[in-house]
Amino acid sequence: MAKIATKVLIIALALVLTAELLNGVLIDGPFPALIAAIVIGLLNVLVRPVLVVLTLPISVLTLGLFIFVINAGLFGLAAYFVSGFTVAGFWAAMLASLCVSIISTVINRIIT
Repeated sequence: MAKIATKVLIIALALVLTAELLNGVLIDGPFPALIAAIVIGLLNVLVRPVLVVLTLPISVLTLGLFIFVINAGLFGLAAYFVSGFTVAGFWAAMLASLCVSIISTVINRIIT
């Protein structure tokens, strides 16, 4: 349980840092960041595997680059569900999902 809480806090921190770095992402405070981190985690666990399987032919044709589109879509979907967390558009979601991935990976490497 502590491992999951740590991952949620890391993603929330990565979301806050991403909102500071990018103009297209806004977070109204720490509580929306925590809720957004939980929603992103749930979407990645529940929806992402289904989307990856359904879009497998497109992913093969694009040599896996379509996964970035799936990540951006899920990021935008999380912003749709969480009040206080907004994303300006698809390209902002694409950049933000990349930033959150990179920042959370770096923080995970530092902590562990």
